[in-house]
Amino acid sequence: MGVTITEDALATAITTLRAAGCVFAEEEAAVLREVAPDDHTLDVFVRRRAQGEPLEQVVGHADFAGVRVRLRPGVFVPRVRSRLLVDLAARHDPRVVLDLCCGSGALGLAVRHRRPGIELHAADLDPAATACARANGIADVHEGDLYAPLPDGLRGRVDVLLANVPYVATAHLPLLPSEARDHEPRLALDGGSDGLDIFRRVIGSAPTWLSETGVVLSEITGAQEGPALEVIGRSGLDGDVFYDEDLDARVVRAKRP
Repeated sequence: MGVTITEDALATAITTLRAAGCVFAEEEAAVLREVAPDDHTLDVFVRRRAQGEPLEQVVGHADFAGVRVRLRPGVFVPRVRSRLLVDLAARHDPRVVLDLCCGSGALGLAVRHRRPGIELHAADLDPAATACARANGIADVHEGDLYAPLPDGLRGRVDVLLANVPYVATAHLPLLPSEARDHEPRLALDGGSDGLDIFRRVIGSAPTWLSETGVVLSEITGAQEGPALEVIGRSGLDGDVFYDEDLDARVVRAKRP
């Protein structure tokens, strides 16, 4: 695809993206050119991007942690920093993985890419997200509120519980880039007054689902580190924090004592 795109159309695309404030206008235009079959479609894609829609939603996929993940409009776009979750999960060498609040299923897919043969489950409240996760090839996708839709057979068997839950404090939502604020579902972003409302619910019930050596991995901010560790301690689990300077990513881990 993209072989019929004219140089004039490409130049116009770059100019339009620059005017819209896209810092990497040339690179983004090249990505859009690859998926557009003709000049008209390229123009449509460019206008969508110029209006703030995430590039990944426009092209229909994101390259994340070694896998290409299909995306649909309105589904959370996986962030580069979330690779730390994948690194830690794969290092644990799990047999059973649960991707909770899965969105497109990117985290679970990336772990399965590194650890083929795992039993992978994914769950999300948003029907658009669960449909996207199924389209990405995850067979066991469960739709509902956190643990509610999970099969009883998972209790006590989960080796890695990936919980990339919404963790933006409600008051901070207006400060997010328009790409996230206007084009991703609020339920995938809003973590309540301190950003930890969903995290508390996940940790509170986690001991029921974890295997004896199972861990919960969740992304947090620096300001949330202390409160998150307190939540983990109150649940009867032990907690620690991992930070990757290159990714500017922070992950809290909970495990049995």
